[in-house]
Amino acid sequence: MTATLLLTLAIISIALIGLAFNLIFRKKDFPETHISHNKEMKKRGIICVKAMDAIEQKKAWEKSSNKYSNLQIIKEENQ
Repeated sequence: MTATLLLTLAIISIALIGLAFNLIFRKKDFPETHISHNKEMKKRGIICVKAMDAIEQKKAWEKSSNKYSNLQIIKEENQ
């Protein structure tokens, strides 16, 4: 059982070192995964979902604000 555990730990260690080779030995930067900071995404015009939602909310608010600018509250009298 101990031999199996040691073999498993050795295989997992080799796999992790292989996956992190560029980060550990070549000192390369980890690629930027956030959309707003990624240069290629900016070139293609792709923006973050939160930013896109904020833009669309602003457009909708600007279109609808003119419709409701002259609203008045009417009180009904029940007699």
